[in-house]
Amino acid sequence: MHARARLLGHPVHQMLVVFPLGLLATAVVFDIIYLIGNSPVMAAVSYWMIAAGLLGGLLAAPFGTIDWLGIPAGTRAKRIGTMHGGGNVLVLLLFALSFFLRDRDYAPGLAQMVWSFAGAAIAMVTAWLGGELVDRLGIGVDEDASLNAPSSLNKRHVVAGK
Repeated sequence: MHARARLLGHPVHQMLVVFPLGLLATAVVFDIIYLIGNSPVMAAVSYWMIAAGLLGGLLAAPFGTIDWLGIPAGTRAKRIGTMHGGGNVLVLLLFALSFFLRDRDYAPGLAQMVWSFAGAAIAMVTAWLGGELVDRLGIGVDEDASLNAPSSLNKRHVVAGK
């Protein structure tokens, strides 16, 4: 089942999710570095990575929703997609809590790190669910996919939205 929201023959949601996943995960890494070394620079880096990750998540979400709406009701894919999307909303909310509750100097306290670490743990589950949707259930995969499929830039695919 190919994705409904496509750009140049590829699913938009799958293109965009790498940004919030990478930015939010890296923010947690910088929080850990901050914990170890108490460097204000690392706290600021984490803070701004969370900001960018939240924006990326808000940008990716509508395209995921459009694709989810195209999944037939009553299927395993619809249930997995619901858990994936709902879990990612929770991830964004947890990181938003961490972001908005930080001090003026960007330094996270224990509570703010707990929110972002919980968000990161849930993101690992929702990323796996996204992989399940694509790799196991074929959501977002072109019906003509094969080892020798023509380029997605083939005029037929781009014009027809396939």
